[in-house]
Amino acid sequence: MSKRDDLIALYAADLRDKCGVTPDMDLLTKVTIGCGPAIYNADSSTVAGTSESEIETVKNNFLIKKLGLADGPALTAGIDAVLDTYGRSNRNKYRAVVYYLLTKHFGRESAYA
Repeated sequence: MSKRDDLIALYAADLRDKCGVTPDMDLLTKVTIGCGPAIYNADSSTVAGTSESEIETVKNNFLIKKLGLADGPALTAGIDAVLDTYGRSNRNKYRAVVYYLLTKHFGRESAYA
């Protein structure tokens, strides 16, 4: 297996074990590929749920630019809901898992069609 395949398996385990979600492996693979080289860097592969600037980055670069959502309070509420689902106390919140959960939360799977 490639390093990316190993990471996808890790993300799927996080979705099952920490989020209680059965992952759509096809969508998870597409979201992971969409993250690009960020998944291989220890710092950029995770989302700091307590960092305001990190939340803004997720909102602007992923929700608005990638998923094409309009800016508004619903985006921040969606991020909060996803972080609650993932578990705010989890130290490592993988970017690909957060993006997968956000894609599902907003029903924007078509962005990866």
